Amino acid sequence: MKNKTGVPMTSVASMTRRRFLGNSATAAAAFMIVPRHVLGGKGQTAPSDRLNIGCIGVGGKGTSDIWGVSSENIIALCDVDDTKIDDFLKHERTPEEHSEMYQKAKTYRDFRVMLDKHPEIDAVTVSTPDHTHAVAAMTAMQMGKHVFVQKPLTHTIKEARLLAQTAKEKNLVTQMGNQGHAGEGARLINEWVWTGAIGEVREVHAWTNRPIWLQGADAPTEIPSVPSTLDWNLWLGPAPFRPYHPTIHPFSWRGYWDFGTGALGDMGAHILDQPFWALKLGSPSTVQASSTRFTKDMYPVAEVVTYEFPARKDMPPVTLKWYDGGVMPPRPAELEPGRMMGDSGGGVLFVGDKGKLMCSTYGENPRIIPEDKMKAFTRPEKTIPRSPGIHAEWVEAIKSGKKSTTDFSYSGPLTEVMLLANIAAKTAEYKVVLQWDSEKMEFPNLPEANALIHKEYRLGWSL
Repeated sequence: MKNKTGVPMTSVASMTRRRFLGNSATAAAAFMIVPRHVLGGKGQTAPSDRLNIGCIGVGGKGTSDIWGVSSENIIALCDVDDTKIDDFLKHERTPEEHSEMYQKAKTYRDFRVMLDKHPEIDAVTVSTPDHTHAVAAMTAMQMGKHVFVQKPLTHTIKEARLLAQTAKEKNLVTQMGNQGHAGEGARLINEWVWTGAIGEVREVHAWTNRPIWLQGADAPTEIPSVPSTLDWNLWLGPAPFRPYHPTIHPFSWRGYWDFGTGALGDMGAHILDQPFWALKLGSPSTVQASSTRFTKDMYPVAEVVTYEFPARKDMPPVTLKWYDGGVMPPRPAELEPGRMMGDSGGGVLFVGDKGKLMCSTYGENPRIIPEDKMKAFTRPEKTIPRSPGIHAEWVEAIKSGKKSTTDFSYSGPLTEVMLLANIAAKTAEYKVVLQWDSEKMEFPNLPEANALIHKEYRLGWSL
């Protein structure tokens, strides 16, 4: 059926709905949603309340990201590896109530084709390797789609800056997938630190057990055949060409400079998120790194990174030290013998002038140490709104026109902090402490490092 202008009515309806979802902050738009009691039945979500979501990256974290937004309409699945989509559709843990929806979703290898063919998509999840996060997210945002991007947000500092700017300019609802940020532990840490439970914090130690994949080596020299189910050219995306190898895809790409962001990039979005949020850190003034051997292909096996953050309003300067590859900070004297620091994956130790606070990898189980001091601690009132979960929070923010807690205005600067460490490790040969000018986005005392703020994309790819 067509209207008087000759435009199909279905197109007009789709266009109107998209305009609403891109402008959901306006109060008048709320009346465009059909009430649940009309179409959805008691306790159900009406069809008109659901977002149309396209999912870029189906394997790995893509699976949990899709499950996390399955209260909505999953209308398209995209992965460069056909086996990942097949495995997802056959996944034995897939909730039965969603399996039919997944089976009906259209499937694609190229996210650009998916977005072109489905203008009705309202929002997109991006769960690809790090090097394609920015191009996928930017393409979707330029088309007016809200985006959820797995951690780390981007592969380069400039990408993080541009994604945050674009999200703000287009008034889009964004979220990074660092799920610990939505947890109870992260909120408790903030409330305790902000009410002076351990006094002024001037020192923080953060660590991880990563990498649990290959790093510190040269790339393999053999060139096996590319599986027929994989589009290797699309997998490479904007990265420099190199031959396919199973040690890169599907997992160990994290250890390659061209594709991943190393141990800190993988886990810093969870672990550094705790002090970044609680101490309102912003940008560091300096960063330096020491590490084990690294190659032109891969990140080092282990490193120690030291950041210096200036004073922020009523908070003093902070020295933040990061450890990975099995390296650990000194064990605090207050910790009881036999008690683990953090958990098996890592943790954070806040050193205040009135005490110490420790938590695990995702901010869980925060404790003032020693335990007898924790037991005597009177917990302050809970003042930070609690989250329904990293995915549900993003979906609710789109529908209400509100801001999610780890949107790109927050996760962009956090990602920049993480990526500074990789630049510091790569430029350690210059034997200087890198100074960072965040406003100008440059290293004033080492111009050679500025080339690492971004990268050259392969022909055919751009932001």
